[in-house]
Amino acid sequence: MHGAAYTARVTDTLAQLSDVLGDIVSTAPADLEASRADKSGHVSAGAPLAVVHARTIEDVQATLRFATETRTPVVTRGAGTGLAGGAIASAGELVLSTSRMTSILEIARDDELAVVQPGVINADLNTALEPTGLWFAPDPASRAISTIGGNIATNAGGLLCAKYGVTRESVLGLKVVLADGRLMEFGHRTVKGVTGLDLAGLMIGSEGTLGVIVEATVKLQALPSGIAATIGAHFASVEAAARAASVITASGIRPSIMELLDPHAMRAIGEFLDLEVREGQSYLLVQTDGQGAAAEAEAALSVIRSLGGDAELTTDPEQSARLFGMRRAFHPSMEARGTVLIEDVCVPRSALPSMFAAIDTVAAKYGVTIATVAHAGDGNLHPNFVFEGTEVPPEVWQAADEMFLAALRLGGTLTGEHGVGLLKRRWLGDELGADQLELQRDIKRVFDPLGILNPGKVF
Repeated sequence: MHGAAYTARVTDTLAQLSDVLGDIVSTAPADLEASRADKSGHVSAGAPLAVVHARTIEDVQATLRFATETRTPVVTRGAGTGLAGGAIASAGELVLSTSRMTSILEIARDDELAVVQPGVINADLNTALEPTGLWFAPDPASRAISTIGGNIATNAGGLLCAKYGVTRESVLGLKVVLADGRLMEFGHRTVKGVTGLDLAGLMIGSEGTLGVIVEATVKLQALPSGIAATIGAHFASVEAAARAASVITASGIRPSIMELLDPHAMRAIGEFLDLEVREGQSYLLVQTDGQGAAAEAEAALSVIRSLGGDAELTTDPEQSARLFGMRRAFHPSMEARGTVLIEDVCVPRSALPSMFAAIDTVAAKYGVTIATVAHAGDGNLHPNFVFEGTEVPPEVWQAADEMFLAALRLGGTLTGEHGVGLLKRRWLGDELGADQLELQRDIKRVFDPLGILNPGKVF
């Protein structure tokens, strides 16, 4: 449908939507334009029909009932901080924003849980929890601006995953509105529960393709006690640093944070901070917390030094912040060099040295710049492709293609925490295989028979 007929249909659809939902429907240019992009840098070809700023579960239900009746595609969106294009909306689509559903409905100290709406900012929940001595462990890098609903939809991770797990480990139950507007409750308030299939678990990481999360019961835990200990270690090669990280974990030491910066990252950071960095140098940052943090740090320090690391250990908060400075400077140093495509693969920890080598091989083959930071405690690497301009060049996608396939050959996965979204769906079949991919599409059809939920994403 084109021209006048399409315009008339859009006008009619928007009029009907406003009749149903009133002033929570926005067609303001700023809202429409914002919904065309996320932090991945990708921008859709056209603006969506409208943005619905839901405030209640009933708003979400009404929106999805309308979408089902009119066969209108719906893209659910939180804060728009995703890195895989999972919440980008296009022409003809309706954006369902949950960013105004920001209530913390309950904090149950005795049961160590909280009940929150999906628009609650990750860091805001922990601010509210401070008086209780509890905290919500998932800590994506975007925690100051990302929503818990979005964290759940992408099964977000972060620096603390090696010890405290990804978002999945902190979700007990969910309220979800299905494509036809029905409200479902999945999961439990209890720590244990094996009644029926784990549909709450199915929703975690589903990226808005199966339903809309409208409430979450999340698991809390006691804040770590004691003084954290931090190690900053320099190695002559990334292989040596990766080996040290692997041996630390294999030794039974459980750092709360273990980050690895490769030589390309260190070179960029050195230029950005005006520091002298030796050629080939890599950096391993290790932090331990809780009871026994000092003893664990000493054990990690012994491993690091035995494998050639030049290391410094401190329990002083200011000195710790200084050691963290290298890691914090990574993203600013990348942005200072050009446009950045932040990728996300995960391999078994023992395969980290091989994955770093594969990334270097790919970069040299295609003549592209790739600097990598890794959550070394869980094998999750973030290769950063740096280029000029706003469009990702073909050689970068070609390099990314080979890098993803290399991760799969090493027993890894296409994404550890960013999700598939729009940008990685072309490789999904390489990891899942044809039969499993079709099975997952069958499950999608059970929840969304009309295919109106986040079309073109993941599957």
